[in-house]
Amino acid sequence: METGKPPRDELAALVSYLKNYILFEHSIRGRCGNLYMKGNAMPHDEVRATAMTKMAAPHVPVTLDNVRRDLGDCQRCGLSGTRRNLVFGEGDENAALVFVGEAPGEQEDKQGKPFVGRAGQLLTKIIEAMGFKRDEVYICNILKCRPPGNRNPRSEEIAACEPFLIRQLEVIQPKVICALGTFAARTLLKTEIPISVMRGKFHSYQGIKLMPTYHPAYLLRNPGAKKKVWEDVQMIMKELK
Repeated sequence: METGKPPRDELAALVSYLKNYILFEHSIRGRCGNLYMKGNAMPHDEVRATAMTKMAAPHVPVTLDNVRRDLGDCQRCGLSGTRRNLVFGEGDENAALVFVGEAPGEQEDKQGKPFVGRAGQLLTKIIEAMGFKRDEVYICNILKCRPPGNRNPRSEEIAACEPFLIRQLEVIQPKVICALGTFAARTLLKTEIPISVMRGKFHSYQGIKLMPTYHPAYLLRNPGAKKKVWEDVQMIMKELK
């Protein structure tokens, strides 16, 4: 093909193009490859932005701080207009155990921290009964902003937030994930199976063992289910030994 360029310049341009393309593909597959797996698709622009970030600074390790900065003052869904504070998550970046809930509640929205209301106090007791402190595990939610009136998350809200949850879990690489409640379990496992059926056994999320169990808020309304949750967390404790 005639380009008007000397053969040497044309060859150099072709080599440069191929090199950049290979770097781009390697970055996507190495950093975000598991996001292409069924059930964990990330919007193309998000994947490309993640890959290009790595290409620009491959020597910089990805951290939770990086993910939080990318989230920024999130305006990706309508919840940005009603929240007080964005609730990213907190705990040990190298935790072996991650708890994933549904969404922030009123107290979480006020304080900007996950699980600090009545349900959070119960979760803290569960964590301590497992032999951990809160700062030794990691706690986050599917949604980073409170739905008005604590209504159920909507599909478009989950779609906007899930890429950041995926990146949080990729950074932490826990040994076990405990999905608290229906929305957390269904979002991570891409299933419509009831939590009552899913709980009590391990499932797999990107090669990580995942235990679905009842949300602490459910236990406040149904104290009789605490025994089942304790059975679930005992299985987690055994797995973490």
